[in-house]
Amino acid sequence: MHRWLSERAADWMTHDIIERGRLPLLVFFCGFIVGFVCIRISVRLIRADARWWFSNVTAGDTHVHHVVFGVVLTLLSGLGLIFFALSEDQVMMSVLAGLFGVGAALILDEFALIFYLRDVYWSHEGRTSVDAVFIALAATGMILLGFRPLDLYFDALHDFRIAHTVGLDLIAAVFNLALAAVVVLKGKVWTGVIGVFAWPLLIVGVLRLARPTSPWARWRYLGRPRKLERAMERERRLRRPFIRAKIFVQDLIAGRPDVLPHVRSETEHRLDEVVHAAPPPPPISPHRGLSGTIVGLPGDDVPAMGRRRSAHHDSEHEPVEPHT
Repeated sequence: MHRWLSERAADWMTHDIIERGRLPLLVFFCGFIVGFVCIRISVRLIRADARWWFSNVTAGDTHVHHVVFGVVLTLLSGLGLIFFALSEDQVMMSVLAGLFGVGAALILDEFALIFYLRDVYWSHEGRTSVDAVFIALAATGMILLGFRPLDLYFDALHDFRIAHTVGLDLIAAVFNLALAAVVVLKGKVWTGVIGVFAWPLLIVGVLRLARPTSPWARWRYLGRPRKLERAMERERRLRRPFIRAKIFVQDLIAGRPDVLPHVRSETEHRLDEVVHAAPPPPPISPHRGLSGTIVGLPGDDVPAMGRRRSAHHDSEHEPVEPHT
């Protein structure tokens, strides 16, 4: 069994990867995964304040995000790929493709920062970065396995014996992208991504109900309450288990998000208003007898004789003298 798997892997590497010129793409894919895993481990250790690990990179009071290093790395490696593409040096192109993959991982790991234009790395919005990374991995993996956009379209033309031209290809590409855009607006991101390679999935995604939180539902379902209710029922019945699994995976990879800053500050302010330390106990008089007398009771500022007389007149009982 082990020998059969080794032979199959070697045959796939030789015929499907090297001979077809996909070695740089494979190295890019591996570099992307390694870069993403390494940066996630690094930021988790920084968040945990591990003393033996590096801290955040700063320039004065400015935090230098790792997206900056990703941009520089992808720019340099991209220029190298363009230069060595003329010579078709597959080894050097593979090395540069690996660096390009690492840089792309650094960029997409902070995709939420670019999208929201603020530091939301450890907030709920920061999960957008994980989604972007997964989408990039899925698209690259499908290309690596030999899938290409519009392949099924070309196969259909071949089955119907229709010669495809530049005009037909352009119309098919625009139509394919338009369907993918509608599916994504309906909140079905994964269907849209995979459907670019398999257009029948796009048809299914267009015909099915949109997710109730999607832009399409806000535009089309607000005036149609029955359709919105059907979408919400479908979301509760079918998608809730998948959403729970997705949140579990995101927490495992990206860590639990922080509480929103304004919620944290309001909570701390409210606690400062209603929660106070208990006052210290009142001191015991050093001149007490065996029974003890607490200092600070009402009337302590009255002289001793006056206090005894007032106690004698205010109470029907005689005061008890301590034993000596």
